[in-house]
Amino acid sequence: MADFEKCSLALQKGQAKEVVAIVEEAITEGIGAKTILEEGLMSGMSIIGVKFKNNEVYVPEVLIAARAMNMGAALLKPLLMEEGVEPKGKAVLGTVKGDLHDIGKNLVRMMMEGKGIEVIDLGVDVSAEKFLTGAKENSAKIVCCSALLTTTMTQMESVVKGFVDSGMRDDVTIMIGGAPVTQNYCDSIGADIYTADAATAAEVAAELF
Repeated sequence: MADFEKCSLALQKGQAKEVVAIVEEAITEGIGAKTILEEGLMSGMSIIGVKFKNNEVYVPEVLIAARAMNMGAALLKPLLMEEGVEPKGKAVLGTVKGDLHDIGKNLVRMMMEGKGIEVIDLGVDVSAEKFLTGAKENSAKIVCCSALLTTTMTQMESVVKGFVDSGMRDDVTIMIGGAPVTQNYCDSIGADIYTADAATAAEVAAELF
């Protein structure tokens, strides 16, 4: 029998080959792709999320764990489609206009994917219009904006205003985060949720779905 606990531990250590081998073994045994994803991969990524939040692991460990998860998940994607397994929901994500920082954004994406959310990553230097289009085209219910600079976080207000002006404000939950961002700022611009770290952002998003 494929050992999901072993798979979870291997994923936490970033042992991609081990993860792939266990996933392949589970597929061969006829275990459902959804079960493999949830018990083998997502459980490991959740533990990494908690450890990251508690400063027990750092960005490099998260990155190699996410790489291992992605390699395992790649084997499961076609099977999940066959089984008709839908993602929990869709979120669009990007670093706001004028800001080219992507490490925080990438961590949020990995953590959210680890929770079974489909993430449409718009990249960096993303304008309010692009957030709007991304949400519309993908029927995304969550919009996540990241900023690392005090000079660019003001763009988040433009994103909120863009959704208000387009009449789409009630259709989406706008989440914001990044080093200079605070709960007070979130309240002042009319965004919905501020989280202090990537793991919490993923937890909150999963609860919203």
